[in-house]
Amino acid sequence: MITVELARMLREAGLSWTPASGDRFVIPDRDLDDDVFVVSEMTIEPHVLETGGTMRFNGTTEWALDSIPQDEVVWLPHESQLRSLLGERFVRLDAVPDGFVVVVETGSGVERHIDIDAERAYARALLSVLQR
Repeated sequence: MITVELARMLREAGLSWTPASGDRFVIPDRDLDDDVFVVSEMTIEPHVLETGGTMRFNGTTEWALDSIPQDEVVWLPHESQLRSLLGERFVRLDAVPDGFVVVVETGSGVERHIDIDAERAYARALLSVLQR
């Protein structure tokens, strides 16, 4: 799974998110930093209001959180989502002794992005693409 820091960098670089069932997210800066939530039609539903999107928590009795604005949560995209977002720029994923390398086409050649797991390597490659 990608780190919250890397997910924030992706958001700051312009990655937008339309929540869908199965998407993971965190709620930083509210003593919930270590909890990963999953959008589910039964328990956590995205809703669009005139003021923006919200994440509604249904049936949560453990803590007093009914909803939170979507812009206050951080999306943690899955490997397949990151690969899809790279689109035709994606060349290949290679395993190396200490992790994985994602190779992307830049228009002027190829770039290699390495990290300890495939999702993080995909995220680093996408971050590079978004920052161009």
